[in-house]
Formats: sequence, C-alpha cells, structure tokens
Amino acid sequence: MTRIDKARLPSRHVTEGPERAPHRSYYYAMGMTEEEIHQPLVGVATCWNEAAPCNIALSRQAQAVKGGVKEAHGTPREFTTITVTDGIAMGHEGMRSSLASREAIADTVELTMRGHCYDALVGLAGCDKSLPGMMMAMVRLNVPSVFIYGGSILPGKAPQIPEIPEEFRSRDLTVQDMFEAVGWHQNAQMSDRALDALERVACPSAGACGGQFTANTMACVSEAIGLALMNSSGMPAPYESRDQYAEASGRAVMTLLERNIRARDVVTLKSLQNAARVVACTGGSTNAGLHLPAIAHEAGIDFFLEDVCEIFRDTPYFVDLKPGGQFVAKDLYDAGGVPVVMKELRKAGLIHEDCMTASGRSIGEEIDLIEREADGRVIYPIETPITKTGGVVGLKGNLAPQGAIVKVAGIAPEHQVFTGPARVFECEEDAFAAVKAREYKEGEVIVIRNEGPAGGPGMREMLATTAALSGQGMGKKVALITDGRFSGATRGFCVGHVGPEAAHGGPIALIRNGDVITIDAIRGTLSVDLSDEELAQRKAGWTGPRETIYSSGALWKYAQLVGETHKGAVTHPGASAERHVYMDL
Repeated sequence: MTRIDKARLPSRHVTEGPERAPHRSYYYAMGMTEEEIHQPLVGVATCWNEAAPCNIALSRQAQAVKGGVKEAHGTPREFTTITVTDGIAMGHEGMRSSLASREAIADTVELTMRGHCYDALVGLAGCDKSLPGMMMAMVRLNVPSVFIYGGSILPGKAPQIPEIPEEFRSRDLTVQDMFEAVGWHQNAQMSDRALDALERVACPSAGACGGQFTANTMACVSEAIGLALMNSSGMPAPYESRDQYAEASGRAVMTLLERNIRARDVVTLKSLQNAARVVACTGGSTNAGLHLPAIAHEAGIDFFLEDVCEIFRDTPYFVDLKPGGQFVAKDLYDAGGVPVVMKELRKAGLIHEDCMTASGRSIGEEIDLIEREADGRVIYPIETPITKTGGVVGLKGNLAPQGAIVKVAGIAPEHQVFTGPARVFECEEDAFAAVKAREYKEGEVIVIRNEGPAGGPGMREMLATTAALSGQGMGKKVALITDGRFSGATRGFCVGHVGPEAAHGGPIALIRNGDVITIDAIRGTLSVDLSDEELAQRKAGWTGPRETIYSSGALWKYAQLVGETHKGAVTHPGASAERHVYMDL
C-alpha cells in the first residue's frame, strides 16, 4: 500500500501547515504520533450502545477495523452515534423514534465527518434503521466508504418441557417467536411459566434479530449494493471471524481512498436494482421499500417505491428464510450467504455485473470468485424457486394512489387476494387493544391509520398487533392495512406504507367501518369499493389531520420535514440540490 498524499484530502484542513499547529496540539494530546497526524484520517463510526444485543458487539469489531486502517497507513478516528432498537421500541410510544433515528444517524455521522475533516468512512451498524442511516451518510458525504454489519444473533432453543407448545420446541427461536408467544398467551394456549421460560432462551447472544427481518435484509443490501465486502454480513455477531472481515474492511477503505473510489461510484441506479433483487429473492423486509429510495435520494437518483416493487414483481423468491420461511441468518451464512444468492441471480441474468464494490472489484468479478452452489435447502436453485415472483409486492389503487407494499413470502397464492369490510382504528394502541379483547371478526380488513411518517409522527411498526393476530391463529383469516410500517418479522396478509398517509389527506383517512376493501397481491391492487364522487365528497368533509401530543422536540421537527413515504420518507432535498462536494472543499 502506497502512502497517500494529503494535498487534496479534507484532513489537510486540520493537520497541514503552520496555521494548524493548534489543531495538531489536540492530536498530540491524544497520544498520536507525528506520522499518524499526517496520514489520512479515517472515521470509524459505530452505533454501539447498551440498548440491545444488536449493537453490543460493535465496539469490539471497531477495534479490528482500526487495526486494518493502521496496517494500510491510515489513522482511524473512532466515534459513535445513536441507535433506536426496534425490538425494544416496539409496541409503545417509543416506536415513534425509530424511523426518525435513521435521519439522526445519517445527520450525526455527516456532521462528525464534516466537523473533523475525515477523509474516508468505515461504518458499523447492527439494528434496523442504523444500517440504512449509516449507508445514507456514506452516500451523502460521497467519501470512500466501507460498511460492515455487526452480525446476527444466534438462534434460540426452547427447553424440552411439555408446558411449552411443540410448535416452539421444534424450531429455532427468534424474537418474532416471543411477539407471537404473547398472542398464544392471550389466547390461553400458553402458561405464564412457559412464556417466562421462552423469554429467557429466545435471544441467546449478541447480534441483530435472526430472521430475514429489517436488519438482515439491509445487511444483504449492503453487500448487493457494493458498500460492504462480499460475505461480510453473514457470520453471526459472536463469531471471531467477524473481526477478520472488520480488519479487511479497514484495509479496503484505504485502497478505495488511494484509488479515489467514492460512495456514489458504488451506489448507482444499477447497484440499487441489484440490491432490490436480493431483497426480493430472500423474502426480505418491506422496509427495504422505504430505505432503498432514501439511499438513492442521497445520490440524487430517482428510485422510488414503485421502482423497487417493479423489480420485486419479476424476481423469483428462492431463499427460504423466516418469517415467511424456515431458516435464520446463520443458516444462510452456512449455505454460502449473499454471494451464492447473487450467483444464482446471475444465472438468470438478473444482476448488473459491472457495478463497483468496496473491494475495488466489480460485482461480476466478485461472483466469479464464488465456488459454492445453491444447497437446495436454504438457497434453492433459481430454476426451481419457492415462488416465481418476489417475496414482496407493490400495490396501487384508489386506496393507495402513491402505492403500498405487502410481504407475500410464505403466503400461498390462493391467500393473496382478500376482500372484506373495514374495521377502522385511529392508532395502533386501539387496534392492539381490540385484538387482545377479540373485538374483531374473521374476514375483516383491519385499518390502522394516522401512523404515517408525519401523522404518527414516526411511522411506527405494527409488529405487536400482527404478531398477536398470528398468535391467536387469525393471521390468515383477517387482513391489515396501515399508513405505518411493518416489522420485517411480520407474518400474515399485512399491507403497509399506504400513501398518501392519513395526515396528508390520503384516501385511508376517509375510510369508514364497513367499507369493502380488496387487497389483490396477484394483480398488485389495493382498492375500496367507493366511487370517485363518494371519496371526493368525504374529502371535502375531512376536518384535517389528527392532533398529536408531539408539538415540540425532535419528533415535531421530523413531522414538519418528512416527505412522502413512496420517496423514502426523507427530510432534506438530497444530492440533486447540492452545490458542493464535501471531499472537494
């Protein structure tokens, strides 16, 4: 590795020349050598905290990244940012902070990088919003960047005691099972003692939720989009091999810096399409339909929900992962991980091979190095997929003019069309209380509104409600639509991201109990059996958005700034409006 001249790098503003003596005195105060001060400064950003197991291993991994940067003649500068962990925030007011935290993560990483004039970025993230938040910061700054996932949790195992239902004893456990166990418990199918026993074993290690929920979905995206080294997202958090990938990521960012390969050289329309393919074929989280447009926005690329869904429509679903399938992230890693998945996609001509990656090689060159083949158990051959279309489907219609999204992975085609009368709730708490009390009927479409990005505020996930329905055995007997979101762990026929949201006067704001709603995931439609005239009449009588208790602070600010869901729920104009490039200042 050649030593890099800092004459054109941002860190020259804080380390070079007589006028920067005060700045250098700060670096000497931290024990840095003269050589270290005059090398490129690399930000090593983590979302480490003690909120949840997803983030707890990131600090350890960051030390390995720093070793790789040093080995390649760079000077790492570690810093941390926030995380809001959905598993803890779920099902109460705390969930309003989740999506807003994505913007806060991107903003704080940007501000730290700008304020200290760092030349490149390695970002480590472990939980749902922290992954896209970190990637958004990389693309926004457009610095040489490498992303690394903190890794998934190991699967849990239930004790073999008769009190615990066989369904839980016979499978690997994830936190999804705990949310569903609550439904079993409410349904008097599980005792207090059994619930207590399960909660102690469901999550046995550090790492993010084990199924193909949002964290693992976005981890797969990080490889497919090219910001992470191939196979780096796969191994579970406790594995020591994570440190080897972390060290390699530190070395890789220095190679990118030497070659001046920046984040937007990696994140292009083609690489976003590759990422959407991987989400589709793995039955990934519907939240990717929110995060991919947001990452694209940072690069000035128009790549909206409908574009993501178009790719989902013609991508086979062939990786059998929870929540729709059987297996967890560790199983995917053992079967060869994202590289083998992308190798299968290439066989069908569904991958753009010329996209640049964090290694400095193209996607095609990376796939050429992969010797393993689909195992036929976790990763099916693409010629014989689980289903011929992706695990996530986009919907449009008079109830969702700007679109909506539904995960159909694991749902048989005959259950992908649902018509029923609406039962309307003004927020998730009301819906959860009704589900708990069984105040709904088989065949109904449960409507939860005022949970969009602005109206919530914060676009909460509805996992507590959907998991309770599944736990009560009603997951296939009712449908659910919302202008909020669903967890990647949601099962059942559940439609999210309905736009425009209720707070913006979308049709979902106008629905009344008993209106007949049809969800057709085969044709891609979401409609209510009302004429345009009736909807217009209701709109004329609409009294405006529901007032919330959030009239100050971060969530008020977020609600004022946040844009449309189908464009990623972003809060600033993005790269198309920028007048400078940070690296070139």
